[in-house]
Formats: sequence, structure tokens, C-alpha cells
Amino acid sequence: MAADMARSLTFLLNVPETPEDQGPEPSPYDESEMHDSFHQLIQEQSLWAAEEGLELQQLGSGASGSDHQALLGPEGTLAHSSATLRILASMPSRTIGRSRGAIISQYYNRTVRLRRRTSRPQLGHLGRSARPSLRLYDLELDSTALEEEEKRVLLVKELQGLTVAQRDHMLRAMPLSLAEKRCLREETRTPRGRQGRRGLPSCCNRFRYACVLALHDLGLGLLSVLQVLTPWRYALKQIGGQFGSSVLSYFLFLKTLLAFNALLLLPLLAFIVGVQAAFPPPPLGPVPNFTGLELLTGAGRFTDTVMYYGYYSNATLNQLCAAPLDGGQCTPEASSLPYNMPLAYLFTVGVAFFVTCITLVYSMSHSFGESYRVGSTSGAHAITVFCSWDHKVTQKWASRLQHDNIRTRLKELLAEWRLRRAPSSVCGRMRQLAVLGLVWLLCLAVTLGSTVAVYTFSEFMIKSPESTEREGALLALPLVVCLLNLVAPYLYRGLAALEWHDSPVLEVYVAICRNLILKMVILGILCYHWLGRRVGAVKDQCWENFVGQELYRFLVMDFSFTLLDTLFGELVWRLISEKLRRGKPEFDIARNVLELIYGQTLTWLGVLFSPLLPALQIIKLVLLFYVKKMSLTANCQAPRRPWLASQMNTVFISLLCFPSFLGAAIFLCYAIWQVKPSSLCGPFRTLDTMYEAGKVWVRRLEKAGPRVSWLPWIHRNLVENTFPIYLVSALLLAMIYLNIQVVKGQRKVICLLKEQISNEGEDKIFLINKLRSVYERKEKSRIGRTHEDATSPAVLTDDRDT
Repeated sequence: MAADMARSLTFLLNVPETPEDQGPEPSPYDESEMHDSFHQLIQEQSLWAAEEGLELQQLGSGASGSDHQALLGPEGTLAHSSATLRILASMPSRTIGRSRGAIISQYYNRTVRLRRRTSRPQLGHLGRSARPSLRLYDLELDSTALEEEEKRVLLVKELQGLTVAQRDHMLRAMPLSLAEKRCLREETRTPRGRQGRRGLPSCCNRFRYACVLALHDLGLGLLSVLQVLTPWRYALKQIGGQFGSSVLSYFLFLKTLLAFNALLLLPLLAFIVGVQAAFPPPPLGPVPNFTGLELLTGAGRFTDTVMYYGYYSNATLNQLCAAPLDGGQCTPEASSLPYNMPLAYLFTVGVAFFVTCITLVYSMSHSFGESYRVGSTSGAHAITVFCSWDHKVTQKWASRLQHDNIRTRLKELLAEWRLRRAPSSVCGRMRQLAVLGLVWLLCLAVTLGSTVAVYTFSEFMIKSPESTEREGALLALPLVVCLLNLVAPYLYRGLAALEWHDSPVLEVYVAICRNLILKMVILGILCYHWLGRRVGAVKDQCWENFVGQELYRFLVMDFSFTLLDTLFGELVWRLISEKLRRGKPEFDIARNVLELIYGQTLTWLGVLFSPLLPALQIIKLVLLFYVKKMSLTANCQAPRRPWLASQMNTVFISLLCFPSFLGAAIFLCYAIWQVKPSSLCGPFRTLDTMYEAGKVWVRRLEKAGPRVSWLPWIHRNLVENTFPIYLVSALLLAMIYLNIQVVKGQRKVICLLKEQISNEGEDKIFLINKLRSVYERKEKSRIGRTHEDATSPAVLTDDRDT
């Protein structure tokens, strides 16, 4: 009896056979039809269970109904009996993925649907065997090898009907071992190979397959080489593993800025700098000697070079003018040669800015799509634990780096989860808001003082006659601005120590807002200083060259102060922090990111006046990456409160696009359309505005003949006319609105699907309760019959004795 009680259960699901079961194999269906078919099948099985019962043979202990616990609802505690666990283990969701026969059957059905996609019969005209049957998924726990072999043969036949690409894709997706996949591949290739080798010798086929494999290996090798050539690939992984995604976002943003500057520099080198260097204009005077101070001021020897706007010619470049005007310079109307330098200068800068704008918008939309996904992240912890490890890693240093990345990722996910569950009181919130408001008032006072200081000093520099005569005095305004940009963020950081934010992400965002306000206000004052005050003050000089040199000085001084602060400031801050026994300080993401945005804004502002300024910015970013990485590993530690920076790159790109790039574009548009160019230098010296170079070109095209009449029409209707601009803006806004509505619709559908999944779970619990009640009734009736059979002979014996 004890041995019988130790035996396991056997669960048999009786599916009656009908004459229609001898019909053809199943054909493909739509998702909805398959769902309806499974729904009908579940109803049929429920009717059979209710009418005939389920033959559940229990040969273990606890046969009485009192030994079983009731199955509670979804809000209660689930206490399953052995019979219920047996039923749960036999469900398709529990068997598929565990049984090799179930996998083969599942992928056989997928292959059938893929090969016969065009034929879609109605579900009602199909027999029972043509419907998605639970028997096809190997629901029986005691599946025989014969059934598995039949499914395997069917799968091979269906795979042979697919193309090579579809077959390979299907085989790769199967969760089988490599040996099983190789066997299936050989079995599917053999008939097709025999059929396709008619009239071809075997050596030709081997040579063809060898060539295909060689090309495939070559492509994989090229991809691996491209991954190795990716700049700073290992360094970025090392930073992410040690300091987390928050610090890594700064270096990724620096890499993005490097790509933007390279994209901006290429057309400028090809169509402006390279062409003018190939056809240099005659020198206007003696070339000054190189003193070394030019590296800081940008003046002196660098003035009459391709570095600045004033060096470029105002005529075409392939031949000299017949009648030189204005001291040997040509007017745009004086020559009719193919390469018009003023037009090339204007259109190249415009096209470069337009390409940069498109790239920025695309990067921002792509970053939004990556950061603000529609689905939820509730399963991110399980995905990180079970799916993050790369099993192709064999080297020890690579495995250690991957281990650090996964550990830091888990810390960030757990910190974000704790933050969402942390309670907060009303009094604490009010106290926090009061301190936050006070700190904001002090920070705005610091910003206002810095703005007044910059404006006052810039006015003093304009009124001082010695400010433009001595090269050393030219560094005064950049020096004052860089000092304010260096000191003010430290004041913000000290004031931020008084407040407390629940989220470290919110703390970084607040610091970014304060630094952004400071940078943008100072840049606004400087733009007014250059285009509003300097244009009228510099009368006997080339004011475009002065603005270009001023932006060069600002960029060089900003880089110099950044290096000093990184090499010495962070070192002193680390020594002070260690002396106070607080450990190494954390990396200030807000200040460093705003320094990058500030430098990139200076570069965009100076492209029109100094075409080689993006090259200087590229050199600065490359050096800054290595200096910041060295200082990070030596002077900083990982954040004490880990946090997930999944949306930081999106915020950085958005700040780069809207305040920075948009402000630079407005500045350049105002300089091109409104400000009168200098009459002493540059490609637009004889024009009232830079934009008139396009009008002069259109007038010359109108006189050239009817063959190029379409170009003036394009300029007149697409460039000068404002309707296309409004139309494109309206279409862009419409696309943005439609995209927002699509995202909202997807979120609504996801909410409905989640609700449906919850209802399906409740339905499963309800069906399991019903099945269990049927089993208990059958068990009680069986026990009652056994008891009656046991007691009936004794009753008969008593009657006979009587």
C-alpha cells in the first residue's frame, strides 16, 4: 500500500477522434482565428470534462477530499494540491520550451503558416485535426518517440518548402541544441541539393558554397573590425562598469559632439577652405612674425589666413578680373566664372547648418524612442539577471568588465525601485519646498550679478581705446567670462548642499537648469556685444575678423580653464574631501555637461566668421576626453546613491538642440539678413547684406538664358517666398502631433492588453478550480463505490445467518 501511495499521478486528456481527423494537415491562420479556435477547443474540452469526467488516477497519499486545500482567487494565497499541480504542469505554457517534441511541433506549425500564407481557409470548414490542437503541442506527459519522430518528419518536409533564408532564420530561432539544428539542416538540404545539382558537378557546388561561406566570413570580419575601430569603445565600457550610466552619459555626449563637429567641418573644408587655399588671394601687406601669443589671441599671424572670414575673396577664383576695383578686388558682377566664392561661402555655411539641424532632430527623436519606451520596465530586473551575460566572452579582463557593468546596472535598478516605494510626509515636502525656493533665489542672485558684471566689463572694453591695440588686452573679456563660468557653478554646488532631493536625477536636472540659465544669459550679452556694439565701434577694421578672433579667444580660454579646473581644481577638492573623511567627491555631471554645451555654442556662433573653428573644437574634445577620464579615475568615485540615467542623453541632446543650436541659428540669420558686412574684407564687402549674394547670382542667371531659368524660379518661389517655410513647419507640426497620438494609442492598447492578461489569469484560476471540483466529485464517487463494495458482502453474510 505504501509503495502504491508513492507512485505518481498520470493525467490523461481524452480528445475524441472524429472522421474529420483523417483530413489534411493544418493550414495557416490569422492570429484572431487561432485565438478563437483555442477558445472553442477549451469550451469543447470543458464540456467533455463535465460530461464524462477526467480520468485522474491518484496512487499517492491524501486521497480523501479533506486532504486538499481550496484554490483561492488571485488576491488570496494559492495553495495547490498534488492533482492541481499535475494539471498546471500539463498546460501548454508549461510544456512548450521544456519538451523537444513540443518545440518541434510548435515550429512545424509556424513553418506551415509561413509557407502557405496565401491560402487562408475559414476555421469553420476545417476538421478537428486541422485546428490548433493541444495534442500538437505534446500535452501528454508520456509522449512516445514515435509521435516525436512523426512531428520531426513533418517539420523537415515543411522546412524543405521554404527558401534558404527563411529556413536558416527558422532554424536559428529554434530553442534546440546545436547538434539538433545541424541534423535538421542536413536533412532539409539533402533533397533540395539532389534536385538542384542536376547537370552540375559536385565540385562546382562545393566551390559555390565555399565562396558563399567565405563572403559571409568576410562580412562578419568587417563588422568586427568596424566595432574595434569605434572610438573609445573599451574606455566607455570601463567607465560604465566603474561609475554607472550617469557618468557614462557625459562621455557619450562628448562623443556625440565630436561627430557633430566632424559633420560640420567636412563641407567647410571641401567647398570653402580647400578652394580658397588652392587659389590664395594676393597679400594686402607684410606678414607679421609669429610670437606665440597668437595661440591665445588668434590675432597677429593668424589674421590673414583661411582661419578667418576676411581672408576669403569676393569674386570667382579661376581667373583674374579684367578691371580690378577697390584696390585689386573684384565685384560679383565683374566676372562670370564658374566658382563664385561669395555664393559658395553663403550656401556652404547654410547647408552645413541645415544638415546639422536635421542630424540633431533625428538624434533627438531616436534618443526619445530609446529612452521613453512605450512599454513598462517591470521586468528589467529579471532581464538584467538572466539575459545580460555575454557567453562569448572568454578573456578574463572582458568578463570582469562585464561583471562590473551588470552589478552597476542592478544597483541602479534597485535604487530606482526603492525610490518609487519611498514614502514622504506632507511636512517634509513643505520644508523641502521652502529650502528649494530659498536656494533658487540665491542662485538667481548669483546669475544676475554675473550678468551685470559681464555687461559692465564689455561696455568698458568698447569705450577703452587700448582694448583693440594691444594683443594682451584682448584676453581681458574672455578671462572675466571664464572666471565667472568657473566660480558660479561651485557656488551653485555649495548652495545645493543645503537642499535635499529624493531623486538624484532631479538633483542633476536642477543643477543643469541653474548652470544653463547662467550660460545662456552670458552668451546673450556677448551676442549683443558683438553684433550690436562692436559693429559700430570698429569702423576702420574688419569687424567680422574681430568677432571670429573673439570667439576663438573664448573657445581657447574656456578650454584652458577647463583643463586647470580638471587637473588642479578636482585634485584640491578630492584632498579636502578626504581630509574631512567624506571620501572622494562625485563627478559633477551638470557642470561638465554645460561646459560642453557652452563650448559647442561658441563653435556654432563662430562658423560664419571662422570656418576652421569646428576643427579647433574637435581637437579640444579629443583632449578633453582623455583628461576627464584620467581625472575621473583618480579624483572621483561612483555615485553614493546609484541612479539609472536612461533619459540623460535625451535631455542633453534636447538642450543642445533648442537653447544652443536654435540660439546660434538666430544669431547667424540676423548677421546674414540684417547686419551690413565690412567694406574692407571678406566675400561680401561690396554688398549691403550677406543675403544679397544670392540675389546677385539670381540676376546673373536670369541674364544667362532660358536654359537655367528654373534656378531663378526655385530661388524666387522656395527661398524668398515664406509660404514653403510655413508649409514645411505645418507638416512638421502635424507629424509631431500624429506621432504623439500614435504613442498615446499604443499606451492605451498596452493598458488594455495588460488588463486582458490579468483577466486571462483569473479565467485560468477559475478553470483550474472547476477541473479540481470535477476531480473531487469523481474521487468521492469512486470512494463511495469502493466503500459500498466493501460493505455489501458483510450485509449478505448477516442475512444468511439470520
